[in-house]
Amino acid sequence: MLDAAFSDEQERLEQTRKEIDKQLSSIGPRYFGDDYTEQVLDAIREEQRMRLTALSAEPYFGRIDFQEPDQDQPKRLYIGKHGLEDTETGDPRIIDWRAPVASLFYSFTGGDQPVIYDSPDGEIEGTIHLKRNLAVRQGELLRVVDSYVRGGENLDVRDEFLLYKLGEKKDNRLRDIVSTIQAEQDRIIRAPRNKALIIQGVAGSGKTTVALHRLAYLIYQYQEQVRAERMVIFAPNTMFLDYISDVLPELGVGGIQQTTFTAWALEQIQDEIHLTKEETQLSHWFKPDRIRPISNQVPGRFKGSLRYKRWLDSCLKVYEKNSTPMENLEIWDGKVLAASEIRRWYDEEYRHYPLAKRRERVIARIKRWMEMELSSQTLTNPKEKRKLARQRFSSYVKKWPEPTPLSVYGWCYGYGMGKVRISESEPMYQKLPEKLVSWTRKRLERGKADAEDLTALAYISLKLYGRKGNMLDHIVIDEAQDVSPFQIALLKQFMREPSFTILGDVAQGIHEYKGIRGWGEFTELFEPEQLSFHQLLQSYRSTTEIIEFANRVLKHAGDEMPAAVPVFRSGEPVRVTEYAAHPERLEQIIEFLEACRAFDSIAVMGRTLEECREIHAELTAGGWEPVLIDGNETKYRGGLSVLPVYLSKGLEFDAALLLDVDEAHYPATTQNAKLLYVGCTRALHKLHLLYAGTPSTLLQ
Repeated sequence: MLDAAFSDEQERLEQTRKEIDKQLSSIGPRYFGDDYTEQVLDAIREEQRMRLTALSAEPYFGRIDFQEPDQDQPKRLYIGKHGLEDTETGDPRIIDWRAPVASLFYSFTGGDQPVIYDSPDGEIEGTIHLKRNLAVRQGELLRVVDSYVRGGENLDVRDEFLLYKLGEKKDNRLRDIVSTIQAEQDRIIRAPRNKALIIQGVAGSGKTTVALHRLAYLIYQYQEQVRAERMVIFAPNTMFLDYISDVLPELGVGGIQQTTFTAWALEQIQDEIHLTKEETQLSHWFKPDRIRPISNQVPGRFKGSLRYKRWLDSCLKVYEKNSTPMENLEIWDGKVLAASEIRRWYDEEYRHYPLAKRRERVIARIKRWMEMELSSQTLTNPKEKRKLARQRFSSYVKKWPEPTPLSVYGWCYGYGMGKVRISESEPMYQKLPEKLVSWTRKRLERGKADAEDLTALAYISLKLYGRKGNMLDHIVIDEAQDVSPFQIALLKQFMREPSFTILGDVAQGIHEYKGIRGWGEFTELFEPEQLSFHQLLQSYRSTTEIIEFANRVLKHAGDEMPAAVPVFRSGEPVRVTEYAAHPERLEQIIEFLEACRAFDSIAVMGRTLEECREIHAELTAGGWEPVLIDGNETKYRGGLSVLPVYLSKGLEFDAALLLDVDEAHYPATTQNAKLLYVGCTRALHKLHLLYAGTPSTLLQ
C-alpha cells in the first residue's frame, strides 16, 4: 500500500516540478536598464522567480483529500509554503498553507464526522478522506506518512512525521515549522488580528516560531489592512534576532522590522542619551551571590510598573501648568501682550499639539504679534522700538526653555519627588528610597540613563514631540516575561488597535529585577474583549528524558510554574557527573565534545561570563574552535559555543553541557531553579551536567 502511495506521489511530484519549470522559463531575462517602470516589473518578476525556485526544491509537504457535499469525488489538495496555479486550467496545483482550506490540514486529527472551515464566502462543510505528510528535499521525495485514511484502521501514527522532523539535527538558525504545525499552534496563528494574544509557552513549545508564522498569516489574510513595514518584532537581543532571521524569508515575508526594545526606545527618544555601562552588561546580575540583587530589584520593577507611568502622567500635568512664563510680555512701554492671552493660546488653541510643539506654535504666534505691532503705520521711533522689542522677546523666550526628555525627566525627579501624587492614597514616594532618587538624579544630570529609565524617557519624548514614524499594525514581543507593563503601555500608543502577539514563559523569568512575575500584570492594559490568553504545554524541542529532568528542577521554582509535556521522543538518559579537581573538569568537557562530533550545534554553559572566558581559553589552547558568546554578539554562528547559562535563553542546541551544577554555583532559590531550568531545556538530544563537591539540591 505504502509502495503504491510512494509511487503515486513520485509521479505527482514530477508533474508539479515540470509545471514549475515551465513557469520559470516563461519569466524572461533580467532587466538592468534605467527605466523605472521596467525596474518595478523586473522586481516583480524576480520575486516570482525566487518563489518558484523555492517551490521547485520543496513544492509541498502535505495533502488532504477533501470532498464537499455537492462533489462526486474528493479533491486532492496539496499544501505548501506558497500557492501555485496550473497555467493551462487555472486550477490550484498547490494551496498556500495560510489559505482557509489549508487550516483543515492542521486542525483535523481524525474521525469520520464532517469538518468545517471558514472561507471568504462563509463556512464550507465537507469530509476528509485522506491526510498525508510528505517530505520533499531538493526536489526528491523522501517520505510518505498517512496520518488518516477514511475507512482504514488508522492506528495512532499521526506523530510519526512530527518525530521524524524533530529528530533532524539542529543548525545555527531557527527554521519554519509549516509542515508540522500542531492544532493548538494553528489556532494561535489564525487568531483574529484585533486582539492582544498572550501566549504562555513552555520551553520548546515553538512559541517564537508560532509568532513568526502568525505574522506571515496576518499579511496573507489581511492584505488590505496590514503592511509588513508597519509590523515590529521585539526580541531580547540582536543575536537572537539573527538566530530567527531566516524564518520569515523562508515563508516569503520581508520588510518586517526586527529590533530590541532598547534600540527602538533610543530611536524614539529625541534627545542624546548615553546608557550607563553597568546596565549594558548582564554578567554582574547572575553571579551566584547576586542572583537576587535587592538594590537593583527595586528600580527595574518599579520603573516598569503602571503605577510609575501614572506618576509620570501626574508630573507631566503639573509641568504643563507651570511650563509657560507667568508674566506679561511688554515689548516697549505700554505695548503689552498679557500672560493670560499667551496662556489661552497654549491651553486652548494649541492644546492638541504635543508639549514641545505647542511651545513652538505659541512662540511663533507671539513673534507674529510682535512683528504686526512693529509694522504699524503710526509707530514712532520704529528703529529703537524694533531693537527693544526683539531684545525683550529674546529675554522672554529664554525664560521658557525648550523641554527635552532628559530635562523634563530630571524635573520630575526634582520638583516632582514628594510633591506630585498619583492620588491621595497612592503617593509616588512610598516605595522609592532616597538613595535611588539621588542616584537617578545624578545620572540624568550627566546626560546618562539606566536601561530601566528608557521607557519613561521614550514616553516623555512621545508627550513632548508626538509619535515618531508610522502607526503600527501589529507587534510581536518575544520573551515577554522580561518586559514591563509600562513598555507594553508605551507601545500601545503607536497602534490604532491593540494587535499584539505577546509570548514568553514565566518559568524562564530569570530577569526578576525588571520583568513580570505573572501574566496578570498585563491584563490591566487591555479591555477583556481585547485580550486572548493561550497556553502551550507541549514541548517539541527535547527528548522525554531531558524534559522530565528539567521539570524536576522546575519544581523548586514553585508549584505555579507550568511544567512541559514532552512529545514521546526517547533519547539518552541525562548524565550528572562529579569531577574531583579543575584538570578533571576539562577532561570531562573534552570527553563530552568528542562524543558529540556528529552534532552541528553544541553548547558548553558556565554560570558566569568570567568562568566561560576561562573555559573558552582552555578549549582554544587544546585545538578546539569554540565561539564565546558574551552578550555583545550580533550574529549566532552555531558550531561549538561557550556561554553563560543566562545568555542561552531562546537558543537551542543538539547537545548541551552545564558546568558546576553544585551548591556553590546553584544554591536552592527560586531564581536559580529557573536559571538551571533554562539551561537544561536548551538541549535537543543530549544533556550532561558536571559538578564538584556537593551537587545542587535543585537536582534532587
